[in-house]
Amino acid sequence: MSRLIVYRSKAGRFSFLFHRRTLLVISGLTLLTIVMFLISTGLGSNFITPQDVLKTIFGQSTPQHELVIGTLRLPRIIVAILVGASLGIAGSILQGMIRNPLASPDIIGVTGGGTLAAVTFITYFAGTVSIHWLPVAAFVGAAFVSLIIYLLAWHKGITPTRLVLIGIGISAATSSLTMLMIVLSPMNSATKAYTWLTGSVYGASWDNVYTLLPWVIVFIPLALYFARHINLQEMGDDLAAGLGATVQLHRFFLLFISVALAGSAVAVAGAIGFVGLIAPHIAKKLVAPSYGGLIPVSALIGSLMVLISDTVARTAFPPLDIPAGVFTAAIGAPFFIFLLYRNRNR
Repeated sequence: MSRLIVYRSKAGRFSFLFHRRTLLVISGLTLLTIVMFLISTGLGSNFITPQDVLKTIFGQSTPQHELVIGTLRLPRIIVAILVGASLGIAGSILQGMIRNPLASPDIIGVTGGGTLAAVTFITYFAGTVSIHWLPVAAFVGAAFVSLIIYLLAWHKGITPTRLVLIGIGISAATSSLTMLMIVLSPMNSATKAYTWLTGSVYGASWDNVYTLLPWVIVFIPLALYFARHINLQEMGDDLAAGLGATVQLHRFFLLFISVALAGSAVAVAGAIGFVGLIAPHIAKKLVAPSYGGLIPVSALIGSLMVLISDTVARTAFPPLDIPAGVFTAAIGAPFFIFLLYRNRNR
């Protein structure tokens, strides 16, 4: 049996229990993310060595490297890391809370709500309202659709099965409305909307980093704080209530955290699919099933997925810059089919 490491605050209000293996996996994934960060920052039409990348980051570089890295590549890479972490954690929370391995923000409708709002904005308001309001519209759409799902699923409380079934139905409805809007929109708007639908961090700026960073800083620690409640809810509502958990209240907070992380990610990068589905499954293969470890591991794997996908997307087919969502979907769609097959008798 692997050794356990327990941390408890002096006030006794919170504690974390880690397997030593979990700490090793987190350390390894963090190191891999740093290495990939340096490699990705240097790759492109103008190759820059990792040493020069580090010099640029610490303010000891040429003006040319400062422009390429500081203005063009670095914000895009940071956004990819933050988006991947947000989607990975959002998916991990949903799968634990709903107790369904097929749950993820794009499957149960959160991403669909943000996408519908974004396409509506692009089609009807992009010509009269500043494009800087697009992330706000996407987040409001994700939050609004999530609220509708929550209200429709409420009947003397929220059950995981009802939540996921209504979420899938709402997701199908938002997808249909989005496609109808694209078909009826002008060619220019349709092209922008398709890019958003695919999901991309192309053209990300420091403004996007600053938009996303507060959500990550606030809600990732909250996700870690509520990790123990996900562990309880995985045991079932009756057992969790018997252990003293306020099941419905905790479920509401967990859903809110998941929506906030997924909605902010979609608001900045569009509908990058399947990250929230795949990252938690890989995390469960690497570490113990406690969500105190699963959440940070899911975040790191999600970051690596989006970062690697975007690196390949912008460097493999020059001069084309393919949306990162193409590559996450290429991996995620077969994986989703495999999950459906494996869980066909459940």
